[in-house]
Amino acid sequence: MEQIIPLISEVGFPIVVTLYLLYRIEVKLDLVVQSIQSLPERMKG
Repeated sequence: MEQIIPLISEVGFPIVVTLYLLYRIEVKLDLVVQSIQSLPERMKG
């Protein structure tokens, strides 16, 4: 148990930062996909 707590404190922060950055990238990728899907309609008009 004494060895687990330092491991969580060392590894937990990078995991949280990674998950946060992955979430932000996912949101931006969704916007890119929407833009690409609407592109043919814009090209027609």
